[in-house]
Amino acid sequence: GAVGAGIREGTLVKIIGTSTCDIAVARDLQRNIRGICGQVAGSVVPGMIGLEAGQSAFGDIYDWFKRFLNYYGKVSLAELEKEASLLEVDPELVALDWHNGRRTPFANALLRGAINGLTLGSTPPMVYRALVEATAFGSKKITDHYAECGIPVDTIIASGGIAKKSPLVMQICADVLNKPIQIAESEQTCALGAGIFAAVAAGCYANVPEAMAQMSSGISAEYRPDPRRSAVYAEKYRRYCALGAAAESLTASPALGAE
Repeated sequence: GAVGAGIREGTLVKIIGTSTCDIAVARDLQRNIRGICGQVAGSVVPGMIGLEAGQSAFGDIYDWFKRFLNYYGKVSLAELEKEASLLEVDPELVALDWHNGRRTPFANALLRGAINGLTLGSTPPMVYRALVEATAFGSKKITDHYAECGIPVDTIIASGGIAKKSPLVMQICADVLNKPIQIAESEQTCALGAGIFAAVAAGCYANVPEAMAQMSSGISAEYRPDPRRSAVYAEKYRRYCALGAAAESLTASPALGAE
């Protein structure tokens, strides 16, 4: 209930910061959804099943890359974002967002990040953009997994620091997911959600839907997918999935030099 009356079946709420929390709801769910973080009745809104997924690293990956570059000098994420925003999509430069393992789908803490397709001409903004794309591809993996499990996503609402601060990241996410992404207006959506439930408990409203309708934070911005970039990203996403499958297979193999 953190962002208001838009919480319904078909809505995915993404809290995007150092990592992500991807929340959906469903009615009359008579089975367990495999490969996600949690499934609890009434955990989001009364009368519905709350479903939780997420990425174990999102903004943390950007911060790692900044620290990696700053080992001998000084560069800011703002500078990287400005230069990366001027670049076209490079279909060959593909990264994996598993720098802190994978949370969803199917948690595996042993997995590691990767950057494939580097050349002598690769620049920090090019690599940064590939890392941003990787986090967006990780988001698409989650929405695809929900859909494959019978939980389709038609509306995406985002909140958190990155949702507010990074137009480049949010536009790439919209292009990769090929869906509009609405940004919650409230700066403190978790506190607002707590306030909504408190208002119901105090008798100010008869139920949670009524409270959400009156106390909703609204939407401050919307990022819409660009059809041309979405088509390019659809192909690049296939490369991401292939790279992930290869990396996961390598991780599952015996450690090199173990004998």
